[in-house]
Amino acid sequence: MADSARRMRILVAKPGLDGHDRGARVIARAFRDAGFEVVYTGLHQTPEQIVAAALQEDVDLIGLSCLSGAHIHLFGRVIELLKEHKLDDVQVIGGGIIPEEDIPRLKKLGIKEVFLPGTSLDTIVGWVKDYVRPRA
Repeated sequence: MADSARRMRILVAKPGLDGHDRGARVIARAFRDAGFEVVYTGLHQTPEQIVAAALQEDVDLIGLSCLSGAHIHLFGRVIELLKEHKLDDVQVIGGGIIPEEDIPRLKKLGIKEVFLPGTSLDTIVGWVKDYVRPRA
């Protein structure tokens, strides 16, 4: 991040019908406090709305939070739509209540990393600083 003239832009999104967003708001604030520009979409977003926001906001990273159990379908659809809109260079991470056995499948779909409950904010922010760069 330090070598770039542009601050990294992160979209934090809650896909689906999950109505619990405390964790997403905490992550959004941690990203903001770390110096990133952050856009939070709010609750009950469709994958189409999330990708439209990513396109409009010119983000570098999307952080998806899912507690409803629909993470494979919802996260996969976001990846699919990013490819359709030629936004393959936007990285996607996920978090929430996700069974560990689903993580390899999510990564195969294109999710770069999955953070489970209890992961420290420093670990998540550190991962982003280490592995994500602002898009050209």
